[in-house]
Amino acid sequence: MHELLVAPTDKPLFLLGNEAIVRGAAEAGVRFVAAYPGTPSSEIIDRFSQLGPEAGIYVEYSVNEKVSMEVACAAAVSGVRSLCAMKHVGLNVAADAFMTLAYVGVKAGMVIVVADDPFLHSSQNEQDSRYYAKMAGVPMLEPSTPEEAYRMTLEAFAISEKFGTPCLLRTTTRVNHCRGPVLVGPIARNERKPGTFVKDPFNLVVIPAVGRKLRLTQIERGKKLQSESEKSALNFTSGKGLLGIITSGISWLHAQEAVRGLGIESSVRILKLAFTNPCPKALVREFLATVEKVLVVEETEPFLEEAVRLVAQEAKLPVEIAGKGDGLIPRAFELDAVKVKSAIANFFDVPYERPDVFPAPELPQRPPNLCPGCPHRATYYSVKKVFGNEAVYPTDIGCYTLGVLPPLKAADFLICMGSGVSTAGGFSTVLDRPVVAFIGDSTFFHAGIPGLINAVTHGHKILLVILDNGTTAMTGHQPHPGVELTPAGKVEPRVSLEKLVRGCGVQRVAVVNPLQVKKTQEVLRGFKEKMDESGVSVLISKSPCPLYETRMLKKKKKIVFQVEEEPCKPCGRDCLTVLGCPAFSVDTSGDGGERVRIDEALCSGCSVCSQICDSIKPKKLP
Repeated sequence: MHELLVAPTDKPLFLLGNEAIVRGAAEAGVRFVAAYPGTPSSEIIDRFSQLGPEAGIYVEYSVNEKVSMEVACAAAVSGVRSLCAMKHVGLNVAADAFMTLAYVGVKAGMVIVVADDPFLHSSQNEQDSRYYAKMAGVPMLEPSTPEEAYRMTLEAFAISEKFGTPCLLRTTTRVNHCRGPVLVGPIARNERKPGTFVKDPFNLVVIPAVGRKLRLTQIERGKKLQSESEKSALNFTSGKGLLGIITSGISWLHAQEAVRGLGIESSVRILKLAFTNPCPKALVREFLATVEKVLVVEETEPFLEEAVRLVAQEAKLPVEIAGKGDGLIPRAFELDAVKVKSAIANFFDVPYERPDVFPAPELPQRPPNLCPGCPHRATYYSVKKVFGNEAVYPTDIGCYTLGVLPPLKAADFLICMGSGVSTAGGFSTVLDRPVVAFIGDSTFFHAGIPGLINAVTHGHKILLVILDNGTTAMTGHQPHPGVELTPAGKVEPRVSLEKLVRGCGVQRVAVVNPLQVKKTQEVLRGFKEKMDESGVSVLISKSPCPLYETRMLKKKKKIVFQVEEEPCKPCGRDCLTVLGCPAFSVDTSGDGGERVRIDEALCSGCSVCSQICDSIKPKKLP
C-alpha cells in the first residue's frame, strides 16, 4: 500500500505540503486528476500517479496545463470530483479555460491547485495568482502549513460542490516543499462508476447569449461565496491589543515568529485569513474597528492590502493601514522573520536591532549546470561549432535552458514555454542572421507545435533543434507523449516526434544522435547551406537523459574516459573552454604544470570528449 493511502491512526503522518494535498484529495473522494508537472507543484501529480491505480483514481500527465484543466472540468461537469495542479505560470496557459469555466461551473467538486514561486526558485517570474481568483470570481483558500494544506483541500472540494464552482487552492513554494505533521482521516472508497452528463447546451455551450446569462449567475454566486467567506472557520483572530496584523499563507508564520521575537504578544492582534477570495469584508471591518494601526503582511503583491484599504474606506474607519513600502513589507521576493520583524518594528515603533550576521568563509560557487553526459551539451557543442556566435539562439524552458551559461552560451532569448519557436520566426523576419532555436521534447508537445505551424505557414527561415532526451527531465522525469523508455524497457512512443514534425508541413527534417559528434555536425552543415532558402528546417537531436536511462533500465557504467598523460599538451582545450563537461577539472598538483583530469565518478561514458580530443581514451571498469 502506498504510504499516502494508509489508514488513519492516532499518530500524524510527516508529509510534504504537496503530499498533504494528495491525501486530502484522496479522502475527499477525488476520482480524476490531471496535471502538467511544474515545480513547486510537481509532487502532486507524481504521487497521484504512484497511488492512482490502487486508489481507483484516474491520473494523467496532460500535454499542458490548459488541457489538464479542460479534461478535469469535463469530469466535474459529469458529477465526478476532479483536481488539476500546476505552477503559477501554468495558470497563464490554462487561463482561457479557467475564466470561462468560472461562468459554467461544475456539478461535482473541482479543485485547482496553483503553486506560486516567490523569489523565482525555479521560475521565470513570481506572479501573484491570487488576482486570478478575483478576476474569475472563484473561491480561493490559502494554507500556511502541510496540515492546513490537507484540511483546506477537503474544504475546497466541499465549497466547490456546494456552490457549483471550481475552487482555487493557492500555495507557495515554502508550503509545497516543507514537511509537517498531519493527522489524517479515512479515505473515501472510490467506486469506478461512470459519470453522468446531462445535456444542457444553453448553460454549457458558452456562446455570447449563454455567456451573458452565466455572467449574471456568476455575480449572484459571488454574493453567496462572500457570505461563506465571512463565516468560515478558516479565518480567525488571535492575540489582543490595539495594534493589528492581517496576513495569510506562509506570511502568517513569519508574523507570529516576529511578534514573539519582538516581545509584543500582549499588544498585537493577528487576523489570519485563509478564505481570501472573496475577501471577508465584514470580518475585516470588525477587526479594523478594534485596532488603531494595521500592518498587512503578505508576499509579493498587495492583494490583501488593497482589500483592507477598501473596507476601511467604505466603513470610514480612522485606522492607519500600511503594507508595502520603504522600510515596511517588500514587494519582491520571499519574506522571512527578519524582514517582517523590521517592518513591524518600524510601523509600530518597537525597538529592534537587526541581528548581527557572523562572518563565515565564502562557500565555493556551484552554479547550475548540465549533468555529465547530458546529450544537450553535445548538441550545443556541435551547433556552436557549425553556426558560431553569428547565429541568434532563441531557447525555451527546460534543463537545456542551462545552455545560457558559459562555456556553451547557446541561449539568447527566452520568455515562456514554447516561445523559442515563435520568437525564432520573428527574429528571422527582421534580422539578416541565421536563427537557430532550441526546444525540449516535452516543451515542444506542451507549447511548441503552434509556433512550428506558424513558422511553416509563413516560410520563416529558421533551424529548430528539438532536444529529445525522452523525458520531462527538469521536473523529475515525468512522461510525455513521445516517451520510449519505460520501466518495462523500450516501447514505441504514443506520438512520434518526427512524424508530428513532418505532419506540420516541415520538409527538411533530420534525426541525429548528438553523441555522434561528426555525424551531427555534418547534418548541421547541410542545414546551414539551406538557411537562405525559405522554410523551416528541424533537427531532432535524440539521445536519452543518462539519469533517466539509468533509472529506467538500471544500467551500470562499463566504461569511462581518461586523459592520457603523455599525449596531453597545451592546446585550445575545447574540453574545458567549449564543451565544459563537469567531469573535467584542472590538476596543478604535479610537476608538469596544469593537466586536465576526468573524474571517473562523474564521467558517464558518453564518449563526446574523446571525439574532440585525441588525448582522451576509454577505460574499462571492472
